Amino acid sequence: MGTGAVEKTLAFAEYDATLLSAPKDSPWIRNGAVTQEFNPSFETLERLLSIPVRSKAATRSGRFAQGVDAWLAHELRRAGFDADVVWPRAEAPRVLSSDILELLRKLPERLSEELHDAILAGKAGSTDARILGRAYMKQTDVVMTHWSTGPELLLSTKAMTSSFGKNLSNRYEEAYGDAANLRARYPLAAVGFYFVQRATILDSEPAAFRRTVDMIRKLRDFGDGFGYSATGLLLVDWDDHAEKPEVKVVHSPVPDDIGTAQFMNAMVDTVLKVTPIDLHEAARARRAGEVAPLPGHDPVDELQEALF
Repeated sequence: MGTGAVEKTLAFAEYDATLLSAPKDSPWIRNGAVTQEFNPSFETLERLLSIPVRSKAATRSGRFAQGVDAWLAHELRRAGFDADVVWPRAEAPRVLSSDILELLRKLPERLSEELHDAILAGKAGSTDARILGRAYMKQTDVVMTHWSTGPELLLSTKAMTSSFGKNLSNRYEEAYGDAANLRARYPLAAVGFYFVQRATILDSEPAAFRRTVDMIRKLRDFGDGFGYSATGLLLVDWDDHAEKPEVKVVHSPVPDDIGTAQFMNAMVDTVLKVTPIDLHEAARARRAGEVAPLPGHDPVDELQEALF
């Protein structure tokens, strides 16, 4: 396993304990009442992103962005999608076919453990989901796929904590190109772009923030099939001088039409709209306001049972 892969594996592992205790309730039920708006577990995200910030790794976008990826995958599992087909998975290897996972569960324990160890040693599985688009392979940050369906959800994330105006144009060009590349090959998939910025942009570069809002809106599909199914923006901030800085989500400056709730609603609804009614039954039930159990094997549930 290469150095980069090892670093990514360790980065995801540092979020496991936080995700273990994270809520897994339906995101469309809030305080016992059914809502039409997705209710993200922002407290979980704040706890996740505080980990790289406290270790002074926020400017190393890889670890910070992977915290965002881990959270979005968790939110998709909360929405009712099968834990085995949502990548990054809640345990290593983060990217692995659900068929292999099912095989491992059916094998004798000793053989299953040996094969699992071999997979973790790099014989199979990955920390990256590389998806073939129309023109090139794209490393996609959050994916929902199975060999029988193909990719159903492809989500790209970007995190920007400084040098906003300097790098914004490059992010825009990259994002637009990636949308065209993926949508051309998978026109029915939910293809999303989620952008996380540090809220210091509001004071240090307000013009760059206005450009960001405009960019997020213009990256969407206007009916020509080239833009994203959904786009979203999130602002976060923390105190650099605190001994143990805590990341907090900054809600009010982000317009509702590009906020996280509408983004998650659009991604989920896009998947459900183009699939038969007997697929993603738990997600459909949760979307309708029912308290449906989560489908598939979830290592977090298994670990909780073992501990408690």
